[in-house]
Amino acid sequence: MRWKPIRFIPDGTKLPFMRWSRFGFFFSGILCLSSVLLFIVMGLNYGVDFKGGTVMTIRTPVAAEINQLRETLSALNIGDVEVQEYGSPNDVLIRVEAQEGGEAAEREAQEKVRGALDPKIEYLSIESVGPKVSGELTQQAILAVTVALLGVLIYLTARFEWQFAVGAIISLLHDTLLTIGLFSLFKLEFNLSIIAAILTIIGYSLNDTVVIYDRIREYLRKFKSMGLVDLIDLSMNSVLPRTLLTSVCTLIALTALYIFGGEVIRGFTFAMIWGVFVGTYSSIFVAAPVLILLGTKRDWTAEARKAAAARP
Repeated sequence: MRWKPIRFIPDGTKLPFMRWSRFGFFFSGILCLSSVLLFIVMGLNYGVDFKGGTVMTIRTPVAAEINQLRETLSALNIGDVEVQEYGSPNDVLIRVEAQEGGEAAEREAQEKVRGALDPKIEYLSIESVGPKVSGELTQQAILAVTVALLGVLIYLTARFEWQFAVGAIISLLHDTLLTIGLFSLFKLEFNLSIIAAILTIIGYSLNDTVVIYDRIREYLRKFKSMGLVDLIDLSMNSVLPRTLLTSVCTLIALTALYIFGGEVIRGFTFAMIWGVFVGTYSSIFVAAPVLILLGTKRDWTAEARKAAAARP
């Protein structure tokens, strides 16, 4: 008996993606608008990286019990406390959010931490992160996302056509807004690792979008008489098995990280799981339909224009 590979999606699917895209546009528009309103009204639950606070590096006599340390410090009622392994198993990094009341309150919080921990613990460094530093981190995070989007715009304009670049940017903005809206709605901690997750989501979504765009470009040159709507549907169906298999495999790995990876990377992996869903959705129902709205040309290359001019 001949072994056959498992197929999640059968060959020759003819799903009418562009017929469904009108509902996708409406749904995405509502979600993006809601995300913006949530950010304006509720804001984000910024972590120590953005709010400022105290950063302490300690060294324990034996391998540190991170969960126990986290529970001990969380019971002190000094705000958000982040605890993570820092290098060797004996070194621990502790972040305590900024205290209301100025320097006196900061010193009091530090003394509470010292009093709650084992006296044998060695304090390697104690630093204060002020509002100025946290403000600079905010500006750099916004700059990082903006530069990434501009780089995508330039790259896709050079490789494809401006309609493709605009469609990809709209798709990436959609993913970014929905991620920020999710963190604002559930008041999840927003720190530098979430910025890294957003940049990773942009890369993942862009890779998925470029695969779809490449197939659309191939079919634009191959099927000269096919309507643009039918051609995009054909392109989407042809890459659908690859798109879903990639998403499923990525989700399996991220789910394992979310469950077993520990508290330190849980926010990052949660953002990534969400990003895989919205990235796959936007590649299909946002990036591709934009090409129809912008009136994508069938032949846009310099070679095609020269050939057309040479024809009688």
